Amino acid sequence: MEIKNLLETSREIWGNQKLNLSQIIARIGTVFGDICRWERDASKDKDTHTDDELKKELGNVIFSTIRWCDDLGYDPEECINLAVECQKKFQK
Repeated sequence: MEIKNLLETSREIWGNQKLNLSQIIARIGTVFGDICRWERDASKDKDTHTDDELKKELGNVIFSTIRWCDDLGYDPEECINLAVECQKKFQK
């Protein structure tokens, strides 16, 4: 699926309400915390620590970030391209 299609799907799910940076940071923290809990692997969480759960959380990071870029007025594809170029430079 193309990025623009993912953004359209995201807007179908969440509507056109735009989050500000503070709201986005709180949501990123929530998803990051879920991934951290998965890695910590406490005995109380064992039942939910499946590959599907981790894949879902990583997908949440990707899918939600596309919408958050747009919320802040940025083109998600441009943001991704900038990140790719930055990582290429960093790796060299």
